[in-house]
Amino acid sequence: MNAAPTKDDLDLPPLVVLYDGVCGLCDKTVQWLLDHDPQGRLHFSPLQGETAAALRARHPEIPETLESVILVDSRGPARMVTLRSRAVLLMLRELGGVWSWVALFRVFPAFLTDLGYRVVAALRYRIWGQLDACRLPSPDERARFLP
Repeated sequence: MNAAPTKDDLDLPPLVVLYDGVCGLCDKTVQWLLDHDPQGRLHFSPLQGETAAALRARHPEIPETLESVILVDSRGPARMVTLRSRAVLLMLRELGGVWSWVALFRVFPAFLTDLGYRVVAALRYRIWGQLDACRLPSPDERARFLP
């Protein structure tokens, strides 16, 4: 018999963004999100890190590959994992203000918005480059980053 979904023992902030820690575009995106989220709702962890590995062990829907940004929402009774364009749109909604209007693109089917996402993901290293390592956060930002 299956039990109702419950939160597991992984203690996370309410909203965690998993990103490719060596992608130049991903690094710029995280910096942009930090600048536009003064309330600090979003927390960040590289897909190459311990937090992502622990989440993958509990959530098989999180891909092993690095071409997807992932939003992990632990605010409800069960943890919700959102991938690709849907994750981006939900992050923008969380920022509020004018950015929440962009989230209206959720009315389009995910296969359409993910098509654009996948094109950018396929080209991201060629256009924005690859970093040798994850960017070190400033002392003010450090509390928003998970290993």
